[in-house]
Amino acid sequence: MCGVFGVHLHPHAAQVAAIGLHALQHRGQESAGLAVSSGPVLRVHRAMGSVAEVLDEATLSGLPGRVAIGQVRYSTTGSSLLKNAQPLCVESPRGTLAMVHNGNLTNALPLRRELQDQGAVFTSSTDTEVALHLLARETEGTLAERTLRTVERLEGAFSLLVLQGDELVAARDPHGYRPLVLGKRSQPNGNVWMVASESAALSLCGAQLEREVEPGEVVALGVNGPVSLWMLRRPSRKACVFEHVYFARPDSRVFGQTVLEVRKRLGMQLAVEQPVPGAEVVVPVPDSGVSAALGYAEQAGLPYEFGLIHSQVVGRSFIQPTIALRESGVRRKLVPVADVIAGRSLVVVDDSLVRGTTSRQIIGLLRAAGAREVHLRIAAPPTAWPCYYGIDTPDRGQLIASRMNPSQMAEFFSCDSVAYLSEPGLLTAANGQPGGWCTACFSGDYPEPMRR
Repeated sequence: MCGVFGVHLHPHAAQVAAIGLHALQHRGQESAGLAVSSGPVLRVHRAMGSVAEVLDEATLSGLPGRVAIGQVRYSTTGSSLLKNAQPLCVESPRGTLAMVHNGNLTNALPLRRELQDQGAVFTSSTDTEVALHLLARETEGTLAERTLRTVERLEGAFSLLVLQGDELVAARDPHGYRPLVLGKRSQPNGNVWMVASESAALSLCGAQLEREVEPGEVVALGVNGPVSLWMLRRPSRKACVFEHVYFARPDSRVFGQTVLEVRKRLGMQLAVEQPVPGAEVVVPVPDSGVSAALGYAEQAGLPYEFGLIHSQVVGRSFIQPTIALRESGVRRKLVPVADVIAGRSLVVVDDSLVRGTTSRQIIGLLRAAGAREVHLRIAAPPTAWPCYYGIDTPDRGQLIASRMNPSQMAEFFSCDSVAYLSEPGLLTAANGQPGGWCTACFSGDYPEPMRR
């Protein structure tokens, strides 16, 4: 999972883009980078680390220009190495191209082999570079027209931004797996257009959310506003419901809904389906379980209290690249509150249960703080299948729900019970029809297979 941000025709594009990426830091903490254009000159800076570390004031002052694209990354396709940090750049017959991408291409491997057979030299192991090489081979028409012909060849999930000269183009795959939104900031000398993975990034940059980039749409940002081209493929929408479950910020509007409200409804539906008789208090797993726990407590008529305090210094454990880092992150970031926990029967609400690494440690913390009973409630169905569209669960053997049922999990975690929200309950709470969401990580029903 990654976050992308672009800004068009702002005198301090690098500074604005860095602010936008800061708002998207929850989507990737391994690397950050910007490509900034001042017309004929394209400058790029990318490095391993957070936005604050990579894009400091001194660095930004050396990136003049009015158009910029950037990315925060955690690795899905391609290892966590500097060579895979984005933006990626390549020289083309039409000038230097830069690209950032959120998602995974399911046909990246056959396309990569085809390009290598034609003489392409790859400098990274990311699927983004496959798309970039395809685009570099397009020589006719505007950047938007060339991008359209390129994305027609891509399969899988992509919300991507392309920069060349003063042209900025955004594109979204025809299923609309990953979010991508347009925003406008009105200024005396003309509108500044921005594009981002989430609306929260637009708000932080003073832009108003205008609309989504629609599935299958290619948008060119120009002085007269967005101009759209459309892919020929128009399959049914398959928005990733896990964006609402975990990834997106609660203050963002994703797929037309405020994430906070969706998560509250998930928690309320969970309380209907999986009550805990005799429970005394609802405790959220911070931060991503907070909204669902609030909904659970409201529906169940139980007190809602913070029994775990989250240190904001430590990043998100799910998107740490190794199990060792995830485990150490949990120990450093969560502190139990004994006065809330001791001697009580707890409903502990979390957004999802993927590997189970963090949940076992959390329950251990609660037991050590004196909890009488611990009932784990998950505001999503069991994550039993890998995601091929941009979430780092490639190996089904890493997913605890593929190996254990809830009773076995309860024994493994040393808690009193484990229960999940049903898939129909998830879709009801998300206000979606069964065909409108990608639920492959829960159901194993993949809209598009991986091509080898």
